[in-house]
Amino acid sequence: MSRIQQDRPTLSVSTHPIVRVLVGRLRCKETGVAAFRHLVSELTGLLLVEALDDLPLVDEPVTTPLGPAVSQRLAQPVVFVPILRAGLGMSEAASRMLPEAAICHVGLYRDEQTLRPVTYYDRLPRTGLEESVTVLLDPMLATGGTATAAIDLVRQHGARDVRFVGLIGAPEGVAALHDAHPTVAIVLAALDERLTTTDDPFPPGYILPGLGDAGDRQFGTA
Repeated sequence: MSRIQQDRPTLSVSTHPIVRVLVGRLRCKETGVAAFRHLVSELTGLLLVEALDDLPLVDEPVTTPLGPAVSQRLAQPVVFVPILRAGLGMSEAASRMLPEAAICHVGLYRDEQTLRPVTYYDRLPRTGLEESVTVLLDPMLATGGTATAAIDLVRQHGARDVRFVGLIGAPEGVAALHDAHPTVAIVLAALDERLTTTDDPFPPGYILPGLGDAGDRQFGTA
């Protein structure tokens, strides 16, 4: 179950009770590394069900122990694109859901002088994205700069049907991503209040209340 935002119909925020409970556990500063990783994986699986609920199917005959039956398979391939490094924790759930799907990593960092995202790792396929559903995975949608740059990259490689799945988003990041790519579906577990600024007692650019740094909390590098 999702709540569709009327001003941005491509954004959906999950209202599923289990998602709400797991998000609360994920936010808690007492949640340790192992539990945090597990929660990221579980939430990703639930969100992917919502993000991919409109995939087209084709009939495929199978034989059960009692005889023939009609089953279904996906009509087009799915490609998962975790954004390094925090998106790595979402890969397990994606692979568990669709073991046959390709998983292609991209890495970006923000140049301190220009403040623009710079690609440092690109393992996207040179062909095939045109006919695939391409799903970007990143726990946090903060400023939207990284997500926008990653979508620019997959578009350059031919991707047409592109979706973004994240855990926590800020209104600023959603607006930036939607403005840059208005047709990209955005699926989140929660949409928070805002980004921190220089007026806050925390570093600027963090999602508030958020959950801290998703990469550090997954990999124990805080």
